[in-house]
Amino acid sequence: MSLLLVLLFCVSINAQTNDVTIKVLSESESIPLPGATVYFEMLAKGAATDIDGVARFTGIPNGQHAVNISYIGFETIQTIINIPAASPITFSLITDGNTLDEILIQSSRSTRTIRKIPTRIEYIGGEELSEKNMMNPTNISMVLRESTGIQMQQTSLSSGNTNIRIQGLDGRYTQLLRDEFPLYGGFSSGLSILQIPPLDLQQFEIVKGSSSTLYGGGAIAGLVNMVSKTPDYDPSLEIMLTQTHALGSTANAFYSKRNKKYGVTLYGSANYQKAYDPEDDDFSNLPETKAISINPKLFYYPSDKTTFWFGINGTYDDRTGGDITAIRDGENGIHQYTEKNISKRLSTQAVYTTQIDSISSLHIKNSVAFFDRDLTIPDLTFAGSQFNSFSEVNYQKQKETTDWIFGANLYTVNFNESDQNLLNRDQKDVTIGVFGKNILDISDHWSLETGLRTDFANDWGTFVLPRISILYKNKNGFSSRLGGGLGYKIPDIFTEEAELINFNNVLAIDKDMLEAERSYGVNIDFNYNTLLFDTIELSINQLLYLTAIENGLLLTLNTADFFEFENATNKITSTGAETNIKFSYQDFRWFLNYALIDTRLTYLEGNPQKPLTAKHNAGSVIMYESPVWRFGFETYYTGKQFLSDNTQTMDFITLGFLAVRNFKWGSIFTNFENFTDRRQSRFSPLVLPPNDNPTFPEIYAPTDGFIFSLGVIIKPFGNEEEHH
Repeated sequence: MSLLLVLLFCVSINAQTNDVTIKVLSESESIPLPGATVYFEMLAKGAATDIDGVARFTGIPNGQHAVNISYIGFETIQTIINIPAASPITFSLITDGNTLDEILIQSSRSTRTIRKIPTRIEYIGGEELSEKNMMNPTNISMVLRESTGIQMQQTSLSSGNTNIRIQGLDGRYTQLLRDEFPLYGGFSSGLSILQIPPLDLQQFEIVKGSSSTLYGGGAIAGLVNMVSKTPDYDPSLEIMLTQTHALGSTANAFYSKRNKKYGVTLYGSANYQKAYDPEDDDFSNLPETKAISINPKLFYYPSDKTTFWFGINGTYDDRTGGDITAIRDGENGIHQYTEKNISKRLSTQAVYTTQIDSISSLHIKNSVAFFDRDLTIPDLTFAGSQFNSFSEVNYQKQKETTDWIFGANLYTVNFNESDQNLLNRDQKDVTIGVFGKNILDISDHWSLETGLRTDFANDWGTFVLPRISILYKNKNGFSSRLGGGLGYKIPDIFTEEAELINFNNVLAIDKDMLEAERSYGVNIDFNYNTLLFDTIELSINQLLYLTAIENGLLLTLNTADFFEFENATNKITSTGAETNIKFSYQDFRWFLNYALIDTRLTYLEGNPQKPLTAKHNAGSVIMYESPVWRFGFETYYTGKQFLSDNTQTMDFITLGFLAVRNFKWGSIFTNFENFTDRRQSRFSPLVLPPNDNPTFPEIYAPTDGFIFSLGVIIKPFGNEEEHH
């Protein structure tokens, strides 16, 4: 009898627990606060809010519970809530004028939250980044490809080389940063996107438009800063295993832990992909790939005000694409075309940060990077290595209404080509820069950001780069940013046009005949957040932009059948608009986006649209997220494009579906990427005969088609509900 009573009591207790959703907003603007901590005192249960300001809990018993809600820069709430209660339970936090804002954004070079920065910065983090990791755990291409106005341009069918295009401009105009270090440019740019696994990344920060004032040459179209995870007192271990039906296998693992004086993060990734030929034309659409990447970091905290960390990043990547028979059995007869890429990457990063007093800090950083690549196709080998170094010191001062930053940096690039090539395309560049920036809160509604950089580039001259941005915001959910600035880019041979022909017969950069590319750009955006019918959150962002590039670097064929670089006689202009709309209702979210990209080559007769640039792009993402299940359905439209011969391509739609089941120990997920199997071979051939010397047309659509993947994420500790 007593045993029956105990069982009935346990069943009763279990039946009286609840799933609880708590939403945290700012009182002044009624906007979500991602990263706020919600803590149930008696239950010792805590969680951080996601990008929508929502924290979710399971197994909360009926009754009264003491809850603490805290967020850096806001006054902490200590209150009592009654469970069960209507979901979500919403709290609004009041700004604490005596507390510094939480450091959410690094690429702005300030310690402000994204809502208070006059420069327009797009943020990808939390659950959205986690979803993209599940869709493609091998590299960051999925994270970037599905952002409005960003195109991932594949330049090689055999190797998969891919460049990022922001607002229609070539990949060399976008600066890729990792923890504010420029590690992925120049010689490594075509493979960089494919060699950055995403699991140890905490967030992405995207600045569109000229950003050279912030980080120097190369950021004409914008910059992407990837922010790595840092250790916490609670240990965290995450193991991710993924298998695709195209015989791609990936294993990622990340561990972090710190104590009072020391911390560590350890990341490792391994990927094997068998050569994949979905249309059975005997040529690979995905190359055979063997890749491994490691990234350990050591953190030292000598005091509460000082942090030093040192990291090493190493990558080995071996990929072979081309004739399937030649890849599998070796060259024989007509089966002899393969493209083999072997690349090695090794870099170090060191950062020292100290808080001098309550309002000022000093930052010192250094990075040394080495990249080696050997590209081999029949009758051609292109091989070389590149050493980069980057050093910077900056001083920051933050007062109640104004922020200052002053700094200087040194950037060196040294490319050495293999002695087997007689074209002598070695290149050395040294750039020294000094910069300053100020953010001034003119009033509660207006903030002004001004910046100035002066770079001296050896052999190329001096570049003075001003920038200005202004922010207006009110308490009714409306804000607007207007900004503009100048930019520049030093010429090198690593352009998309040169990559397309495997650098064959491409002459070296002639520093006496060429000038650096220069740019100016301006953009304005409008944001509005409101609540519809007291239940549906609506967020709208509208961006308009213009970027113009002078002295654009062009690759032309001379009379001796060599390709040489020259400056364009007129501008490259990119104008357009981006629209992002988001609806949120309880556990549902719906994202809509549209991009108008009008990139014109005004130096050509007729002012044509840039080849391989779709003028119209649109997307829709519907998400359902609960503590147990997560579903996502994606639809993306890519409009018609022009090829280099002025042929117009087909437009197309791709669909994707993601399903995730969460458990206490981790998650199981499955992803149906491009499940209607839209690929370029359905519209036009990817390979033209003969087999022993094939021709590869330009790539304007997906080449791999439908990819089904299944995976598991194991979190032995450090799961979503952490003890604080």
